[in-house]
Amino acid sequence: MPIALEILSPEKRLLAHDVDMVVIPGTEGDLGILPGHARLITGLRGGLVDLYENNTITDRFFVSGGFAEVTGTHCAVLADQITRQADLNPVQAAEALTAAKSAYAAADITDHDAYLAASDQLISAQAMVDSLPR
Repeated sequence: MPIALEILSPEKRLLAHDVDMVVIPGTEGDLGILPGHARLITGLRGGLVDLYENNTITDRFFVSGGFAEVTGTHCAVLADQITRQADLNPVQAAEALTAAKSAYAAADITDHDAYLAASDQLISAQAMVDSLPR
């Protein structure tokens, strides 16, 4: 019995597909979602969403952040930005990491919101570089 997976960005519904399992990068760690999973809403950090069929990863997507909603039969990934792993651009990823490091270094640690935003941007940019296909 598969789980219905939807991957959505602000622009469009990128994917609607039944999978055996999906692994998502939750803010507290990676989560493996199988049919029958408990209801859950979680934030997403930058990282890979892995789609499994027959115990094999069939596709991977990089998300920069967002949310996921899980029920026993459905998983909706609502991503801020999403890119198929194979389409990640190493030059753009390196540029994003350089910019994020600069923004983090310049962030005012007394401005909690600005510091948190710079930190999230840095974590996401590093995750994109780490997610590049090898």
